[in-house]
Amino acid sequence: MIELIALDTVDQAAVEALLDRAFGVDRRRRTAYRLREGTQAIPALSLAALESGALVGTIQCWPVMLTGDDNTTTPLTLLGPVAVEPGRQRDGIGRMLMLASLEAASRTGLDRAIMLIGDPEYYTRFFGFTAERTGAWRLPGPVELHRLLARGADVPAVAGTIGPRVTVLS
Repeated sequence: MIELIALDTVDQAAVEALLDRAFGVDRRRRTAYRLREGTQAIPALSLAALESGALVGTIQCWPVMLTGDDNTTTPLTLLGPVAVEPGRQRDGIGRMLMLASLEAASRTGLDRAIMLIGDPEYYTRFFGFTAERTGAWRLPGPVELHRLLARGADVPAVAGTIGPRVTVLS
């Protein structure tokens, strides 16, 4: 049976090792890592999945900001990474983590503007993320625009740049 617990209660070395196994040791070069620089994960939305005490999955969410070309600013929550032990992928652990994190976002009011970089077929079908309002967003590194997804009532359809939001939410 899978147990979900707060990620900040799990050994961080185990989390880093899982992320390396799930995404490769070069994962820190990805654009999403630049979006998280100088921030801390949002504790209420970041979870670990344990099975018989072993870490089998994690999800993290981060505070980011969209600064529009019109000088407006919109706080967003960056969802990800969602990491599952490679031998356990396709067992529903990632989906369980996503649903729990999105529920927590709803309870805390952080569900009004959530973004991620991911597979549009999966995240649109199961979680309602789309690229409808993100086409004019710029990130601090390369991204395939069709993979830049968002959901929520406050997601703006403006041109602008996404970057870290140093204020940490709990």
